[in-house]
Parts: sequence; C-alpha cells; structure tokens
Amino acid sequence: MGEPSGQDRALRDDIRRLGDLLGHTLRRQEGEDLYALVEHIRRAAAASDDDPAADRDLDATIASLTPATAARVVAAFVSYFHLANVAEQIHRSDELTVRSDSAAAAGLGGAVAEARALGVGTDALAAAAGALDVRPVFTAHPTEVQRRSVLATRLRVAAALEARRSAVNAEAVDRAERRLAEAVELLWLTDELRREKPGPLEEAAGILYIVDGLARSVLPDFLDDVAHAFAAAGAPLPLTARPLRFGTWVGGDRDGNPNVTPEVTLAVLELQAAQGIALLVDGVDELIALLAVSTRMTAVSAELAATLDGDRALLPEVHARYGRLNAEEPYRLKLSYVRQRLLNTAQRIRDRVPHRDGLDYASSAQLAAELAVLHRSLLDHGHDLAAGPVERFARVAAACGLTLATLDVREHAARHHDVLAALVDRAGGAERPYAQLDRAERTVLLGTELAGARPLAPPTLRLPEAEHTTFAAFVAVREALDRFGDDVVESYIVSMTRGVDDLLAAVVLAREAGLVDVPGGVARIGFVPLFETIDELRRAGELLDELLSVPPYRRVVALRGDEQEVMLGYSDSNKLGGITTSLWEIHRAQRALRDVAARHGVRLRLFHGRGGTVGRGGGPTSDAILAQPFRTVQGTLKITEQGEVVTDKYALPALGRRNLELATSAVLRATLLHTASRHDDATLARWNETMDVVSGAAHGAYRALVDDPDLVPYFLASTPVQEMASLNIGSRPARRATEAGAGLDDLRAIPWVFGWTQSRQIVPGWFGVGTGLAAARAAGHGDVLDQMRREWHFLPTFLSNVEMALYKTDLRTAARYVERLVPEGGRGPLARIRDEHERTMRELTRLLGVERLLDGQPTLRRTLDVRAAYLEPLHRHQVDLLQRSRSRPDDADTRRALLLTLNGIAAGLRNTG
Repeated sequence: MGEPSGQDRALRDDIRRLGDLLGHTLRRQEGEDLYALVEHIRRAAAASDDDPAADRDLDATIASLTPATAARVVAAFVSYFHLANVAEQIHRSDELTVRSDSAAAAGLGGAVAEARALGVGTDALAAAAGALDVRPVFTAHPTEVQRRSVLATRLRVAAALEARRSAVNAEAVDRAERRLAEAVELLWLTDELRREKPGPLEEAAGILYIVDGLARSVLPDFLDDVAHAFAAAGAPLPLTARPLRFGTWVGGDRDGNPNVTPEVTLAVLELQAAQGIALLVDGVDELIALLAVSTRMTAVSAELAATLDGDRALLPEVHARYGRLNAEEPYRLKLSYVRQRLLNTAQRIRDRVPHRDGLDYASSAQLAAELAVLHRSLLDHGHDLAAGPVERFARVAAACGLTLATLDVREHAARHHDVLAALVDRAGGAERPYAQLDRAERTVLLGTELAGARPLAPPTLRLPEAEHTTFAAFVAVREALDRFGDDVVESYIVSMTRGVDDLLAAVVLAREAGLVDVPGGVARIGFVPLFETIDELRRAGELLDELLSVPPYRRVVALRGDEQEVMLGYSDSNKLGGITTSLWEIHRAQRALRDVAARHGVRLRLFHGRGGTVGRGGGPTSDAILAQPFRTVQGTLKITEQGEVVTDKYALPALGRRNLELATSAVLRATLLHTASRHDDATLARWNETMDVVSGAAHGAYRALVDDPDLVPYFLASTPVQEMASLNIGSRPARRATEAGAGLDDLRAIPWVFGWTQSRQIVPGWFGVGTGLAAARAAGHGDVLDQMRREWHFLPTFLSNVEMALYKTDLRTAARYVERLVPEGGRGPLARIRDEHERTMRELTRLLGVERLLDGQPTLRRTLDVRAAYLEPLHRHQVDLLQRSRSRPDDADTRRALLLTLNGIAAGLRNTG
C-alpha cells in the first residue's frame, strides 16, 4: 500500500494523541481496572483474526462482563470513534482545501474559468449565474445517533485540536493541550443516549443549530466568493440572487409521522423565524458598527434621503433615539430603522398579528429592497469597496430569508384521496363514490374541479380527525405564507405518486385552502411528484407528460414561473429493486423527464432524495452531480442531507464550506458544460443495452433474495433493527401507520439499511451487482463494460460507491450475528449473501483492474482498516448483548449497554442509515 503521506501521518498522530487523552480520562474517572479491561479487549480483538486463542479469549471476556461493566467498556470504544471522527473531519477539510486550491477544477472559480476557456460566452455565463440555485435540504430521518450535547462537545475537541495545530509558542501549546484534555473528559462524562425520543421541535432545533452555524461562519465569505468569481468573468451576480440556500423537511414531512401536525409545522416555522431574524439583527448590528459614513465626507443618494424621511414618519421612536446621534451618518440611521423593523417582525410573528406596512417586514423581499437602497447609494458615489459589507450581508439575507431555510411539506398520496372522497361525495357530481373511481376517472374529475371555482369544503364542513388533519396542513401552509413570507414554503411533495390523479388531488385540496385559484391566476406553492418505486421511475416521463397535458395544471406550472420540480426517491427504489436497478432507473427517468419538460416548455428542477449510505443513494455529492444525464442540471439542484451526514459534512465550518463549494461548482459545471451528450447515439445505445442487461440480472438476483420467505425473519433476527426503536433518535415511527405486519413492504428504507449495516452485511449497498456484471460479460458485453468504465461518468461513480460498501462489508462478523441470533433452520439467506458477495468482489475487482478494493485510495483503506480493529469489540459486544436482551427484555442495564453498541458502530462506520 506504500508509505503513509505526511498528511496521513499527521492524522494518525492526532488520533493517537486523542486516544492517549481518552486513556488518561478512563484511568482518572473509572480506575485502572476498567482501563486495563478495555486495553485487554482491544488487543484481543486486534489479534483475533489470526490467533484462535485470542479469539476465544475475546468472546469469553465479553460474556463474563456484567451489563454495567459492558456499558462502560462499550462507551470507551464509542468515545474513541467520536474523537477519531473529529480528527478525520479536520484533516478531510485540510485535504479538500489543498485539492481546491491546487486544482482549479475543484472550486467555483475554477468552474467559471474552465467554462470561459471552453468558449462559454458572457451571456450564457450570466444566465447561469442568475439561475444558479443549489439547495441542500436537511431532514430529520432517524440515523443521527449523536445527541446534540455530544456534538457540541465534539466541536470543543475540534476547536482545541485546531488551536493546538496553530499554536505559535509553548504557552499556546500548553493552553490548547489543557482545553483538549478538558473536552475529552467532558465527552466521557456526557451520556450518549437520549432519555426520550426527540419531537419535531427538538429535531428542528438540532438542524437549525447546523444551519445557523453555516449562515454565520460560512455563507458571508462563500457567497462573496461566488459573486466575485462571476463578476471577474463579466457576469455580475444580482444582489438578490440566491445561488445557495437551505431547505428543511423538519416539521413539514408528514408522511408516516403522526407527530408532524399542522400546529407543529407552524411552531417549527416560528422557531426558524426567531433564529433567522436573530441572525439578521446581528448582521445589521455589525453593519451599524462599520458604516460610520459621514455626510461631511460624502453625499448620499436622493433615494436614500427620501426613504429616511418616510422612516421618520413611520418609526418616530427610532428617530427620537438615533436621529440626532446619527444626523451626519445616514447609513447608520437607515440601518437603525431596518433593525427596528426586524424586531417588529419578530414581535408580529410571536403575537400572530397581521403585517403592518412600513412597520415590519411581510417578506424577505422587503428587507432586500431596503438593503439595495443602501448599496446603490454607496455605489453611486464611487464607494465600491465601502459597499462590500452591505453586499455580503444582503447576500446572506437573500439566502436565508426570515426563517433561515425553506420548508418543504410532504404527505402520502393516499391521504389526499381520503379527504377528497369525503368532499366530493358530499358535493356530488360524480357518477359513483369517489373511492370507486379508477385513476383515469379521478384525473378527469380533478382536472375539471381545478379549472372551476366550485367550493368543495365550505367553512361549516366537519371531517373525520385523520382527514381533517390532512386538510388542515394546507391551511397551515397558507397561514405560514401569510405570516413568514412567500418563500417560507415553496413545494408540496406527494410521496408514492403512482398516477397523475395523486398529484392533482393535492392541488385541488390546496385550492380549497386558498393556495391555488386557476381562474384567478393564483398558485402560491408548487406541487412535486415523488417517484420512488421501480415501476414509477420507469413511467416517470409518461406520468409527467400526462400531468403537464392537463390544462389547469399546466396553468399552475405557468403561474410558478414555468418550473416543475420532480423528486426522485433513492431509498425505496433501492429497497424494492436493489442498488443497480434503482440507480439505473433513476438515471433513465431523468433523461425521460428532461425530454418531456423540454417538449412542454417547462424548466425541470430535480430533487434527489438521497440518504447517507450507498444503499440509499449516498456517495460523494459532486461526483453524483457530474454523473447526471446532460441538461438535467439546469442551474438548480435540490438534494437531501440526512441523519449523520449532516454533522459529518457541515458541523465544522471549514468542512461545510468545502462541501458547499464542491456541490455548487459541480452544478455550475454540469449546467454550462454538459448541455449535450458527450457520446454519439450509437455508443449510448450500446451502453444502454449493456446496462439493461446488468440491471435486469441484478434485479433478478436481488428479488430472489428479498422474496425468499425466510429473508424477513432472518433480517429481523440477525440485525438489531427491532432494537433501533429504543435509540430515541427520531420522531418518526419505523413503519407507516397505513401499513401493518412485518413484511419488507411494511418496513421503511432507513431501518432496512440501518439493520444490514450494523451487522456488516450491508446488502443494500452491493447485492446483485456481481450477478449483473457477470451476466453482461456472459452476453458478450465485457469490452463495452470496460469502455463504459473509462468514458462514462455514470458507471465509475456507481462502481466507486459499491466498492466502498463492499469494503465495509464483513461477512465474518456477519456470520457471528447469524450463528448466535438466528435459529438454525432460518440461516439460509446467509449462504445466498455469501455467494453473491464473492461474485461481486470478483467481478468488481476485475472491472476496476485492481487486486484489492480501494487500492487506488491507500489512505482511506488504512483508515478503514484501523477502524475495523476498533469496531470488532463493539460487534462482539452487540451480538452478546442482543442475545442477553432478547432473553431478558426487561433488563435495563443490558438494554443500555446494547443501545450504546448501536451508537458506537454508527460512529465507527460513519454512516449506517
């Protein structure tokens, strides 16, 4: 594997230093006996692969521990992984910085320069700049096992490590060492486990903690650099442009989560507004401190002077306080009025009273207009540099709005039809009860309703509780738009969209709530079909064509700027069809959607519902963007950031900055440079044919596994998925309330991936790939596969993600789970998994041209190997504790120790769901 690089050695030194501090903490806090026990288990685990005696000793030692002692031992390994993860995040940030600075292709400035070098004109660049809209959407999917308290302490460790690295004298080094030791001890003393499940408000607070940190520490410089890159290329970015903004599902994702009520949605938005306005007030305070621009030194614009006269009349109390003090400092005076309006806006939202024109802000657009007055006045008088702070703040304000992030609302398609059955049957007009209509009949009926103005829901209507709650969500969206501004909610997502009627049903209900009025030219939100099964992905183009052919719906799209958003579901398509077929059908669906949207004159915005793991669409975001079909990335991109991925990518400011930059530059590159196919039609036809063979065979192998009647019992027994519910890591149940039983269709994709990953089988990340590749070779496509790997972005990106999943798979460890936890007669699926694993390893290494996986990434390989040694005792503990817990389910100490192993394995593997 070669010698480790200097950067690799520095990382190992940091991890070793943190490990030593943890050892000192264990000695001081728990005593020499526990420290010696942890060390004994660590050494036995490291030797267990090659030494049968050490292997037996490890099992015997673990089996002899009391639950309380096991919990302490497990906590030690969990703490180690927290510390190792912090060190790796810091060094990963360094690596991305080096790559971004040394290779122009990695940064936004490099993307702009490359586009100009390849002949992209100023007009095209300016159009791309204006259209650029990258939106990471933070969700509360329950795979983030860290408590916020643990995260905060990890950030203290990171700060101390950074201080230690940058110390300029012995005194600073000593101080940093003390802070580092303090943070490690605090980490040990902080409980890993939540006492109760977080509610949506707690989940929102956790997400806002990350977003607020990005808005304060990353956005000002990042957005300034984006604007500078475009301006330097002759395509200045408008002050109100939003090349990057944040989205969230927390408090809006109702699908299968009864805890997300309409009242909760509004409460979450109130929380967002309180934090968002606090951010803006702090920004205004900074500007007031900076902009001591005096009329003795320069004049101001007539426009600014006129607004100050109006401000004095509207807000006399501000003038009384600051008018004389800032009589010769009009910029400060103007900003004092802005500040008061922000405070009034926060008060209006708290009091739930109507907007008062001129006294508070109805939307972020009004704030933007006032900042633009200041900016123009400075520019008009030649103060380009002095205008810099105003411009930076205006760009942050445009990106964050009044609520930091835009909330999406999502609901299951069936819920809307339940409401409409009650409404339509009451109002009449259908030949049969609504529930008896087929999809085509419902489409006609709903299209007719949408084109007209007949109310289906009079004010006196009383619906059953479930239907009332579904309809009330639309009313809550209308109230949110009125209270927080039109950009607080933009998209209503219909999950499990299987027909055009599924989306039209949501639009009709939105009309009843006052959000849509086709004859009146009103469409306050957009509607998003979510295609998440293999069948619907295959029909995505057909469904979009049918939808856009419904005249009243096409009018809704026109009212929304001729933009149609479509969400693609990676998780459920993977669970139902396997990774190969899922990703291939998503790729094909994008092509079809692109072509249909173009025929209808509609701009397509794709929303990628990716998870953190390979089994849920995970992998490097920038690589995934560049692997999309041509003209499917048209300046806009939405992508979910879920669970542990949020803290892994964004908790540290430097790492958050680099991840945002890589995603944004990839979107710009795809927009400007991938406007036509890179390959001729004949080549693409050969590749499509080959991928169809790969996908077909892979799908067959995967379905043979999941259709095995022994599979679900095997999965539930050999993994800790049923124990996951006790982790208290998310507000959403593992199963939708509309479903019952214990089958595959009943289980959500997140616990499906979580269970397989914890037991190191990681089936969703690779199963079927080997069969697919072997089938293509057997059919004579071997040379084509080699060509595809060399010349086509899609295949190497796919193979790289599978390679990572395979490397993390450990079937020797998995066998321990199976042998100890699954009844002897139910172990058959393991043989099928082993067979496919061997086949996939063989086919993948052959196609990649390597002897071993990750040969091309030696640093990563070494890191994962070190982690594997520390994961081994956690897996051994987990198997032992699963046995104990299932035989004694009321033993609280055993349950606690078991749950700690779930945390530890999640931290060790860094993505488990």
